Amino acid sequence: MRIGKVKKLTGVSARSIRYYEEKGLIKAYRQRNNYREYDEKVIESINTIQLYLGLGLTTDQIRDIIFCKYPERHEHKEKDVYCEELMLIYQSKMQEINKQIDALTEAKLNLAEKMNHMLQKREEESK
Repeated sequence: MRIGKVKKLTGVSARSIRYYEEKGLIKAYRQRNNYREYDEKVIESINTIQLYLGLGLTTDQIRDIIFCKYPERHEHKEKDVYCEELMLIYQSKMQEINKQIDALTEAKLNLAEKMNHMLQKREEESK
């Protein structure tokens, strides 16, 4: 299928699709007229890429996940179960998110304190 159909089926821009190809995340075959041709599997690949981007991962991290090397003795259909690189990426992302949550929680408490202070001042002045 051509890039226009992939774009339509995934909701991802042609520019992003070409970028994913450039980063080695997906593969296109070239027709004689040099147009890109994608197989049906690219839809699932792009949806997976979008999922990981939504989690805040970079395309380099996503490439590591997609091409994860795991012990061949594991005959598991979900290779990410045995992908150590993926676990490290997830742990790093979890730490980053926890730091963001802590910062947001502190900001929320500071805002609440300032709002309470303002409301108290208004009450005192209205008496």
